[in-house]
Amino acid sequence: MSVLVDGWVLTQRNILRLRHEPGTLLTIMLMPTVFVVLFGFVFGSAIGVPGSSNYREYMMPGMFVLGTGTALSSAMVDIAMDQSRGVMNRLRSLPTSRVAVPLGQSGAEGLIGAYGLVVLMAYGLIVGWRPHHGVTQTLAAIGLLLLFRYTLAWVGTYLGLAIRSASTAANLAPLTLPLTMVSNAFVPTDGMPVWLRAICEWNPLSALATAIRSLFGNPGAPGPDAAWPLTHPVTATLLWIGLLLVIFVPLSARRFSRAGL
Repeated sequence: MSVLVDGWVLTQRNILRLRHEPGTLLTIMLMPTVFVVLFGFVFGSAIGVPGSSNYREYMMPGMFVLGTGTALSSAMVDIAMDQSRGVMNRLRSLPTSRVAVPLGQSGAEGLIGAYGLVVLMAYGLIVGWRPHHGVTQTLAAIGLLLLFRYTLAWVGTYLGLAIRSASTAANLAPLTLPLTMVSNAFVPTDGMPVWLRAICEWNPLSALATAIRSLFGNPGAPGPDAAWPLTHPVTATLLWIGLLLVIFVPLSARRFSRAGL
């Protein structure tokens, strides 16, 4: 129980510091506008979606996945900055569980992600996106997005602890964007070369995007020849979440314990 209490205290600490970084919340509000306009109205007219003429219905789940993926870079940069400022050394000296610090970071990313998802869904409703299934499946889609974001925050936390340098972490952060682009988040995989299609269909973000589309009732159902993660997207996404947590929760706790050695 003390681990959860310590983790919640550190989650609050990470949330409260946003009062001194209003640019972060402003970025979460404004950046989606750029991507929604760019993909929905500039690129969207040139992209066809099998079985639908409404690209924005296909695009918005991809936008949700893109927003989810920012947890990795955000957690990585925040942890690296805390390390460079000596914050981690002070936290390490406190009588807290070693898993509490990464737990607090991932918890904060989950809450920030909920705020960002609300903003994105509002933009989606404005441009014509709609969830077509019932409340249960809509809530399941939202829960899956937030759980995946929470999971990626653990990956970013470990990377931030391993990198240490805030400048290096900031330089690496944009490299997370190609992970979303090499997926079916914005473009169907049907017309891709065989080798690229295989990479995209086994990308965890492709499984997440397909699962979200299925739960929301948006277009983009995979063909019968698609890879297993796309024909069983919810199961595949949950397996990816479990695998990443099993790997990166202990790695993050161990790295935090040894970072000062």
